[in-house]
Amino acid sequence: MPDGMIAPISPPRIAPLAPSRRIVASNAPHGIVPWLAPLALLAIWEAFARFGGLPPHILPAPSKVLTTAAKLIASGQLLQDLGVSLMRASLGFAIGGSIGFALGTAVGFSRLAEAVLDRSIQMIRAIPFLAVLPLVIVWLGIGEAAKIFLVSLGVAFPIYINTVLGIRQVDPKLLELGRVTGLSNRQLIRHIVLPGALPSILAGVRYALATAWLALVVAETIAANSGIGFMAMDAREFLRTDVIVLAIVIYAGIGVLADSIARFLERWLLAWHANYAHGSGRS
Repeated sequence: MPDGMIAPISPPRIAPLAPSRRIVASNAPHGIVPWLAPLALLAIWEAFARFGGLPPHILPAPSKVLTTAAKLIASGQLLQDLGVSLMRASLGFAIGGSIGFALGTAVGFSRLAEAVLDRSIQMIRAIPFLAVLPLVIVWLGIGEAAKIFLVSLGVAFPIYINTVLGIRQVDPKLLELGRVTGLSNRQLIRHIVLPGALPSILAGVRYALATAWLALVVAETIAANSGIGFMAMDAREFLRTDVIVLAIVIYAGIGVLADSIARFLERWLLAWHANYAHGSGRS
């Protein structure tokens, strides 16, 4: 190197950082952790039942409930009752959800519609299912129409409330920006209002799915001759606690499955939303 020149200083080498064990540990068991508590509960339940801590007529062992389920599936009764209940819940959800969304959209966009409809809808919402049931039986009997009506009634209100809330919570600055850019009212609704209200609407759908099964249980356990609720009430007459517990487990399983489907729809329809992308920020 010629005299008088300063040798360049090479930058220090920085060793690559090893991945944090804490982060890896928190991400790896994400799919396992939610099942630890239910599995532990089942194990404790089975142990108590096998060693005499729980009498069979009070709470049968999970293995006994599983054996009962296999027998009912083999006889065809369980699948038949399950299919009837799913049909009632699906029809009721479709009808009630459509009505709730239509009314929520009207009230969300129109102050006049709110003045005319909202007070009456809130009054009907406050009436418990059990108070309405005798009148529904007088009107519609104990056939399928009564059960679908009760499910529709229960589903409509969560979707209605969340639709109104979602529309009213859209940022006014976005609406003003849309008008400045020349969007028509229809385009504003399609590109700004409905996407902005969608998180709230989907939250209403998740809540409505749970309400649908609650309404169906009320209908099937009081006025029905088929379905999972009827199966449980029929088992009560013969003190078949294993069948009753099986019906409860089926309701819980369907509820978890329905909620999982709703969460999948959230991630799919709201992939553009930062809080929903890749399931981040959601439980």
